[in-house]
Amino acid sequence: MPASPVLPLIEVAPSPHVAEADSSTRRMMIDVLIALLPVLGIAVVVFRWFAVVQVGVCVLACLATEMVCCRARAKPLSLADGSVAVTGVILGLSLPWAAPWYIGVLASVMAVGLGKAVFGGLGYNIFNPAMVGRAFVMLSFARELGAAGYVVLESSLEVLTEPTPLMAAEEVTRAMGVEGLWPLFVGHLNGSPGETSAVALLLGGLYLCFRRSAAWAIPAGMILSGYVCAEVFYAAGLTMFPPLYHMFTGSFFFGAFFIATDPVTSPVIRRGQLAFGAGIGVLTMLIRVFSGYPEGVMFAVLLMNAAVPLLNRWTIPRPMGGPVAAP
Repeated sequence: MPASPVLPLIEVAPSPHVAEADSSTRRMMIDVLIALLPVLGIAVVVFRWFAVVQVGVCVLACLATEMVCCRARAKPLSLADGSVAVTGVILGLSLPWAAPWYIGVLASVMAVGLGKAVFGGLGYNIFNPAMVGRAFVMLSFARELGAAGYVVLESSLEVLTEPTPLMAAEEVTRAMGVEGLWPLFVGHLNGSPGETSAVALLLGGLYLCFRRSAAWAIPAGMILSGYVCAEVFYAAGLTMFPPLYHMFTGSFFFGAFFIATDPVTSPVIRRGQLAFGAGIGVLTMLIRVFSGYPEGVMFAVLLMNAAVPLLNRWTIPRPMGGPVAAP
């Protein structure tokens, strides 16, 4: 009786069929945390224990919310990949340092529960979770997160008694000089803990791009389009803030490198990433100049998150050999 032929072993599985073993979610989240170390360092130096408490509350609340959501959905805990910790750190750095503790807790619950868990967990959410949480408390607690959220009577910390640069129009007159831009670049002015030092954000962002944990096209498109819009608006007399002042103040660099580059809520194709970043830059400038909000990165990111499916569809690469002919 002839022996049966040996059939090849064929495994059927969804793509990707070839993957880089080092590009795991955990490794990318660790890179983000490492890149945030300079930002955290400057935040602690400027705001001291205020920054530690704000970030700590958000991280703990995000971890607790993730545990509750996983238990409720009978899913295994996903704390080990580091994504929830990153959400908590970014959220804590984006909130005013003087915001009451319950605002950080509520923002964390909304970020993880409403921004991620209701969509099915990590990889399925369409909006940046940290910005969902921040938008919720921004609209719900406008007084606590407005100008009063950055001011406290603390005699030992003079910087804490100042308004944020975007809220102090009288300082614009010296912004074009070196003395005016240098404090903004180095980071010794009031604001959210994650937006005070442009140089710390640049160092961390360049590290992410070098490690390829962040797509360089997104911050490049956002910074370029934002600068061009700021230059046009400034030349037209629509804003008192010079272009570099817009770049170095607020959460522009923080959003460009650490928020907009979220791989789940951003396009996958290079052309789509450039368009995504450019859209955030333009929308940020439009909100800053023509709306009642001095900051616009949060809303710009959420609006462009909603456009990501269209950008992915419009930027599908051409197949090798040309498109397949219709039958």
